[in-house]
Order: sequence, then structure tokens, then C-alpha cells
Amino acid sequence: MNIENTKAQMRKGVLEYCILSILSSGEAYPSDIIDNLKQAKLIVVEGTLYPLLTRLKNAGLLSYRWEESKTGPPRKYYSLTEVGTTFLGELNITWKELQSAVNSTSKTKKK
Repeated sequence: MNIENTKAQMRKGVLEYCILSILSSGEAYPSDIIDNLKQAKLIVVEGTLYPLLTRLKNAGLLSYRWEESKTGPPRKYYSLTEVGTTFLGELNITWKELQSAVNSTSKTKKK
């Protein structure tokens, strides 16, 4: 079994949650989201991020607005919708429960 594959699958499983969490502090341009994920050691490339943003937008969790750029084409800034904020709240609860469950299974009892 390849540990790198397992680690990559674990990261992929939490990417949507992380994107929503990043956007909970305000709107962001995709490259800002990628930078934030890289700082958290969740390396993501644009080819991974854009389909996720589209899926979250189509699900009604995100909205976007265009802003003219002085250095190139217009930029698309994403933000959470009201539905996205509620969804993120539910994910936060689920994450805490999952974290607790994983932590409880990894504790070994020594006699």
C-alpha cells in the first residue's frame, strides 16, 4: 500500500470543507484560496480548485462577482452564500464529531 496515495485521498476528502472555511472569513480570488491551502500544507493546483468551486457554486453554497483588474482580465471573487454558511456550520459539527471519533480509536490503553 502506498502511503502517499492514502495521504492524497485524505486531503481530497477535506478540500471542500477547507475551501468553505477559507471563504467564511470573506470573499477570495482563487489564487488566494490556493495560497491559503498551500500554507496549510494542502497543496492544490488550479486544475483541482476550479472544478470544486464550480460544484460548490452549482450547489448554491458559493456565489461570485467579477472585478476589473488593472493588470489583466477581470477577476472572479468567490464568497459564501447564506446556504453555504449554514452548510459550513453543519460541517464544523461533523468535523468535531469525526475528529473525536478518530482520536478515541487511536488511543491505546496500556495495562
